[in-house]
Amino acid sequence: MIIMSVDFGDARTGIAVCGKSEMIASPVTVIAEKDFGKCIEKTAALAKEQRAEQIVVGYPMNMNGTVGERAEKCRLFAEELEKLTGCPVKLWDERCTTVSAHNALNVTNTRGKKRKAVVDAVAAVLILESYLGYRRNSGEAT
Repeated sequence: MIIMSVDFGDARTGIAVCGKSEMIASPVTVIAEKDFGKCIEKTAALAKEQRAEQIVVGYPMNMNGTVGERAEKCRLFAEELEKLTGCPVKLWDERCTTVSAHNALNVTNTRGKKRKAVVDAVAAVLILESYLGYRRNSGEAT
């Protein structure tokens, strides 16, 4: 199944995708958009372009497991995205993915503007890899 993941942000939204084999998550792009509605529209267009059969949206719960303001905004984003695309959208716990993305970019010595341009796409890859691992381990993967 082609699955697209989204690391939604107020200014930049990372997008990653995996092919039908569900083996490798690859970064696609970062959408630089501050307008909530326009970001949803651009994300929906990418989902169509990538022929996504499912979308996973990062759900940044608080470290204690509670749902904060940011997670609520991501939930609303996911609901609107599902309405617009008609594609099933799943929320996926993404605690610490941006920190992990920064750590991965430290290893490759990616700094400054280049880091800012890719960190959200790397976070989307990490979200998708986590979800794909869950699908493999739970038997959901085909």
